[in-house]
Amino acid sequence: NTHSLGGGTGAGMGTLLISKIREEFPDRMMATFSVVPSPKVSDTVVEPYNATLSVHQLVENSDETFCIDNEALYDICMRTLKLNNPSYGDLNHLVSAVMSGVTTCLRFPGQLNSDLRKLAVNMVPFPRLHFFMVGFAPLTSRGAHSFRAVTVPELTQQMFDPKNMMAASDFRNGRYLTCSAIFRGKVSMKEVEDQMRNVQNKNNSYFVEWIPNNVQTALCSIPPRGLKM
Repeated sequence: NTHSLGGGTGAGMGTLLISKIREEFPDRMMATFSVVPSPKVSDTVVEPYNATLSVHQLVENSDETFCIDNEALYDICMRTLKLNNPSYGDLNHLVSAVMSGVTTCLRFPGQLNSDLRKLAVNMVPFPRLHFFMVGFAPLTSRGAHSFRAVTVPELTQQMFDPKNMMAASDFRNGRYLTCSAIFRGKVSMKEVEDQMRNVQNKNNSYFVEWIPNNVQTALCSIPPRGLKM
């Protein structure tokens, strides 16, 4: 389910739909991509009410919620992609890239986290704590082509950079419970695991110590469209 938590339809109708689906299919995994409103990029007075009331429904009825934030999307478009006047098409391009990346393991065979249930087992320590921040790298604008090969260390560094996060909250104010990194393209698994270990060692204070092996890595040999590894 993909919906916005700011408007009446996405928040009210969207969460009602989720609760009805949950009643009909209680054994199915429910994943949502939820666009959270921001005071900086707001066009409706009642956005905070809609978001607050619908988060409760997501806590109760969703199994995995990927949080996407309009403010972060605008920041990425303007600061990173240097788009002076980003359109909804540009924002949707970023959201579609994230959705494509997250569902890579479901769509291509032989992957870790090959279904939503396995992803939840690796990522959700407590059933109600299923809200994920999503980071994406490399960031490219619509129709742009990448002319430079990107290395695994660069990708890893960008992926954990607050500027590449799709939610405008600084992870340095909290701590990671779990983390899943999905790499695409012709990449060495050993190099990926070494880099992830580096990230964990450098940012040790941002990872909780009471969940061992809380960083999962997955590798898909098929690169994203238009990008080469």
